[in-house]
Amino acid sequence: MSNLEELKNKLCPNGVEFKKLENLFNIRNGYTPSKKNESYWTGNTIIPWFRLEDIRENGRVLKDSIQHVTPEAIKGELFEKDSLIISTSATIGEQALIETDFLVNQRFTVLTLKEEFKEKFLPKFLLHYAYILSQYCKDNTNLGTFQSVDMTKFRNFEIPIPPLEVQAEIVRILDTFTELIKELIKEQELRKKQYSYYRDKLLTFETTDIKFVKLGEICERITKGTTPKQFVESGINFIKVEAISSNSLNKDKLSFVDSEQHNNFLRRSILQENDVLFCIAGATIGKTLLVTNDMLPANTNQALAIIRVKENVNPSFIKYILSSKYMVNYINKQITGGAQPNLNLQNLSNFEIPLPPLDTQKRIVDILDKF
Repeated sequence: MSNLEELKNKLCPNGVEFKKLENLFNIRNGYTPSKKNESYWTGNTIIPWFRLEDIRENGRVLKDSIQHVTPEAIKGELFEKDSLIISTSATIGEQALIETDFLVNQRFTVLTLKEEFKEKFLPKFLLHYAYILSQYCKDNTNLGTFQSVDMTKFRNFEIPIPPLEVQAEIVRILDTFTELIKELIKEQELRKKQYSYYRDKLLTFETTDIKFVKLGEICERITKGTTPKQFVESGINFIKVEAISSNSLNKDKLSFVDSEQHNNFLRRSILQENDVLFCIAGATIGKTLLVTNDMLPANTNQALAIIRVKENVNPSFIKYILSSKYMVNYINKQITGGAQPNLNLQNLSNFEIPLPPLDTQKRIVDILDKF
């Protein structure tokens, strides 16, 4: 019998009490201090203000990316340290435990234990349990033009209150797995660097025989999608940027539209096999995805450009070119100091790429696919 089972049998043989979120926590929404008020963002900027892009899987916080604000930016009180944050709109379900007093933007809901329950929980236990809450959020959303969590159901979500010794053992076990995951992530990052090196090396052509062409010249069309009038629980796959991870599709993050919208209001952006999707705006600019037959029928929105190449071009080759140093350099040249980097469809059409013969394209694709 494991130590956890022994503790459960000894300390809570008849199970444990469950309580609703609204009974355990003070629940507040985050907010964004006015960007127009420079005094909120300059000078003695000491208060961390968290955004979606600061949070990664497994509750990891990217400390180097966090923006800070001044005390003048606070509305009411700071959010207390050891509070949970969980995104309840946009990229739903991202969560973290914040270990300092803080502010957070409106995409997040903040859960701070009520005073009478602070001695009944280990903060790390709540963070681990937040993964279950995260999945619950994804499964209970309000469908519309902008997805968000059903907050009535959210407030009624129940959390167990096991004895602290049991919580500590659960945390110990899960922390062990978390450390293993961190090691795997490090290995993955090294592999990604290795892959990027060989990709860029393969796509560097030192011979003058290779011609450069504008992307628009080798495409049947370059367009983009539209925001649907509403989403549905199931139906036609609707691919948004957050469903693209490492140039592959995360089907758990798909949205859906009905066939009537797909074939009428959204007909311009009906996807075909071998279309290349390319994110053209925001922090995730440059994400790419090759549409495969198993993803269809499908549609997409205006954050993703749809690139449909001509028959004499390998679409996978274009996918790799769009992920290469050529595009990185091109994006950097196009950025003009705005709040977020972006490309329009004309920029994309004018992007110049090396275009070797079709058999060379295929050979490069075959090598890179093996990575």
